[in-house]
Amino acid sequence: MIDDELDDMVRKLDLDQKVRLLTGATAWRTHAEPDIGLRPVVTSDGPVGVRGQGWDERSTSLNLPSPSGVAATWDLHLVRRLGELLAGEARRKGVDVLLAPTVNLHRSPLGGRHFECFSEDPVLTALVGAAYVQGVQSRGVAATAKHYVANDSETERMTLDARVDERTLRELYLPPFEAAVAAGVWVVMAAYNGVNGATMTENPLLAEPLKGEWGFDGLVVSDWGALRSAVAAGRAPQDLAMPGPDGAWGAALAEAVRSGEVPEEAVDEKVRRLLRLAARVGALSPAQQTAGDDSRAPLLPATATGALAGVTPISDEEAERGRVLLREAVAASAVLLRNESGLLPLDPGRLRRVAVIGPNAASPRVQGGGSAGVYPVSVTSPLDGVTAALAGRAEVTHAAGVHTSGHPAPLDLGNARNPENGEPGVLVRLLDGDGAEVHAEHRFTGNVLEPALVRGMRTVEVRALLCPSVTGRWRVGAAGWGRVFLSADGVTLVDEDVPLDTDDPATIHLHPPYRFAELELTEGREVELVARRALSRESGLASALTADPPRRGDAEELAAAVALAAEADVAIVVVGSTDESESEGYDRTDLALPGGQDALVRAVVAANPSTVVVVNTGGPVALPWREEVPAVLLSWFPGQEFGDGLADVLFGAAEPGGRLPTTWADRSLTSTTPVDGVLEYGEGLHIGYRAWLREPEPPAYWFGHGLGYTTWSYEGLTVEHSRDSVTVRTGLRNTGARTGAEVVQVHLARPDSAVDRPVRWLAGFARVTAGPGETVEAVVEVPARAFQHWTAGGWATEPGAFTVLAGRTAADLPLAATVTVTG
Repeated sequence: MIDDELDDMVRKLDLDQKVRLLTGATAWRTHAEPDIGLRPVVTSDGPVGVRGQGWDERSTSLNLPSPSGVAATWDLHLVRRLGELLAGEARRKGVDVLLAPTVNLHRSPLGGRHFECFSEDPVLTALVGAAYVQGVQSRGVAATAKHYVANDSETERMTLDARVDERTLRELYLPPFEAAVAAGVWVVMAAYNGVNGATMTENPLLAEPLKGEWGFDGLVVSDWGALRSAVAAGRAPQDLAMPGPDGAWGAALAEAVRSGEVPEEAVDEKVRRLLRLAARVGALSPAQQTAGDDSRAPLLPATATGALAGVTPISDEEAERGRVLLREAVAASAVLLRNESGLLPLDPGRLRRVAVIGPNAASPRVQGGGSAGVYPVSVTSPLDGVTAALAGRAEVTHAAGVHTSGHPAPLDLGNARNPENGEPGVLVRLLDGDGAEVHAEHRFTGNVLEPALVRGMRTVEVRALLCPSVTGRWRVGAAGWGRVFLSADGVTLVDEDVPLDTDDPATIHLHPPYRFAELELTEGREVELVARRALSRESGLASALTADPPRRGDAEELAAAVALAAEADVAIVVVGSTDESESEGYDRTDLALPGGQDALVRAVVAANPSTVVVVNTGGPVALPWREEVPAVLLSWFPGQEFGDGLADVLFGAAEPGGRLPTTWADRSLTSTTPVDGVLEYGEGLHIGYRAWLREPEPPAYWFGHGLGYTTWSYEGLTVEHSRDSVTVRTGLRNTGARTGAEVVQVHLARPDSAVDRPVRWLAGFARVTAGPGETVEAVVEVPARAFQHWTAGGWATEPGAFTVLAGRTAADLPLAATVTVTG
């Protein structure tokens, strides 16, 4: 649709109609405007799947590896295929805008949302992010580059002011967004934080470079709740305020226009960009009959009404096709950190008993915590995958070994029945102010983040018959803000007022506080549990009913795991983080694995030297035992096909294809804690491997590290210089016994530069594949920008000789050449 047509539509609307369009109608969709053929534009969180409009476990999604795992593939073709899968999921769920990818950087390994970002490096992040955008938008679904900009940690994320010098912004934090714009991204999300004194929904960076220099013609949406003013944000190039229907704009923005504080032309431009987005996703047609907005309850802000509305159930064929790709992605993202004596791959024919040990073996983390979560179509655990791969060949045993998570377990289909109809699951009732039922629904889990919205609702009740699996002392719990009540067979266990003590939306809507009680229960004898919470406008809807069985003591649990390891041919230990240690909403305070997992690993390898450790985290953790264990494999948060994809790698059906997209060390070199509300990016350009190259001691594993099941020889480097780029050709030979892949990094260095620079920096990369004994050439086009640095006058090139280096990691670059550039 051409701009003249958009202008005609804008002219048809009066001021109030225009302003109404600029704030969401609900949490997930915009307003319709029938006069111009505009239907609501529907959004959904990403990036590991398309959840749809809200949180409802009955609406399942294909679940991808975490972005840190996706970037670990260094495979742009695979990333595009994953983006296309997401676009198909969006179409199935009636979603127009996927709120992904996150192209912020791994500035610090302590960052709580580390798993949701691609890399510590701007070039890798830019290229992977652009491929993701292209894949999603190839099927008419908008991608969203977020969170613009310098939104790289969680501590005080709603209010912190990131102080970043202009050169650092231009060379590190802005390039991934610039690449997304160059790839044609249709939406950019403005972050919660401020940068250099101005909150991002009012920041001059929205004008320059985003909409001016880069020519971004899409929509700038606020992060949910990030827009805080009518006048300042109204005058800024901020286009859409989410969620709705309440917010800082509305009548206040209309009044600011009428008083002359905000030019109406600014409003017109925002509406024009909204309509352009609507046209791109198929939500705008002058001849189209549009539906009105969703109705909403008067008590609460409208959230995701009708999470199941407009959703087409996934077909068996779609699910299977998705599983095949996601299983491939698990193996492609897995990083083999260590493989002494060639322990991996394991030979199934030589195994008679395998012990699968660890807290994440049967209950893995397939995705990170927070707003990016989805309800997977299915999940295979490491225990499932190993058991299936060895069926009919070897016995598989299991013990957790340690208890790491204090997070309570919601009732589910396996242990609870709806007391009204007897079906597996729970009964959710919505009550009015007098306690009368105004709505009831059957749900599959006791963790009810968003029940239906019904007029007059004042209380959420979750009720179920729990069938205890063991006799003993159980811990039962209820979660929510406000008045929280819990009973068992009519006996009150909890009745408490829980005050709202945060303004962070992820905490309010996803992580309400729990209150607990203990009960003596008998195996097989059902007990009726009832949890209730009162509702208020500010405290969301999230409610939970949980039950945790008695568990073995720590010493007994560890002893059981060690005994199984000692009796096995091989021990596979799956360690990892927990929701409490790695999630949106807070940063980590250190890089240690939670609980007694380090002691578990050491105890198991002492009992069985043939031990493989699988690390199930979204970001770096300290591995103090790494030199004591023959094989260490990093899985990230690998998505729903974790178990089968892991088994493919362990038993050699697939090579571990991943390479580290971020440096792994035992400590962080950068702080995520603001001082008096200010977070100084004082390290400048020196984050990740750039920072570690200046340290006297190396990190545990360098950026780009990762082993395969073959070996490579780097045999030659040639450099061809043209006006706009440099072509780097690296010759490699597969010197091993099986086909494999290698990622070749090309770095630049400028010894004795007059400009403050990193020791070296990534300029490009290529992924190549070759059979045993074959040679292959990795070709990397290095753009002119890679040689440039930012100055007060813009981009500049320091004339003279640059060193071009090629190799497999930021520290292992055996080939070098020199190229001379002019200013």
